[in-house]
Amino acid sequence: MCRQSQGRIKHLLFLSSLVISITSIYPTSAHEIKVAADVGATLHMEPNDNPRAGESTQAWFALTRKGGKQIPLSQCDCQLFVYAEPHTPKEPALLEPSLKPVVAERYQGIPGADIIFPKPGIYQLQLSGKPATGANFKPFTFKFEVVVAAGAASNTQKSQDVNNAPTQETNTGLGLIVTALCIILGTGILVFWVKAARKSGKND
Repeated sequence: MCRQSQGRIKHLLFLSSLVISITSIYPTSAHEIKVAADVGATLHMEPNDNPRAGESTQAWFALTRKGGKQIPLSQCDCQLFVYAEPHTPKEPALLEPSLKPVVAERYQGIPGADIIFPKPGIYQLQLSGKPATGANFKPFTFKFEVVVAAGAASNTQKSQDVNNAPTQETNTGLGLIVTALCIILGTGILVFWVKAARKSGKND
């Protein structure tokens, strides 16, 4: 009986470790960082890196040179293109949002744009830039993948689009579900361990 209990406990511990590993693969929120030549870029999207279809989302790009010096939009001839994934190399961009200087966190005048994604799904944001007059850095192109969740506007048309656009899970939602599973699984292991210990004590 004791060997069977120990075997079950080991199996439950294995499942628990598997769930925790999934949580580490899908973090709930993170800024995405890219590097090209001598320029680095960090993408952030308001609100909370969780864009929703049909709702205005502000995307901003923190551009820095090696050493941490910021590159404001005034020093960069930048263009932003938005593609619906998957797309072919010669396919025209779905959106070409106008860039404007924004102030975000510790950054001043960095490139930003207001974007309204038409429907849930995966999109690619492509930011290309070259130095403006007086600036000194190498031309760059950054490609960021963005997952857009269903928004309030798209929910009203859910019955019409259900056969055409599968619902996309967001990283935040997945993280919450996995966390809840970890709590439930951990509680089950604790209860099982206590019962097994009591039975073992009685047998002794």
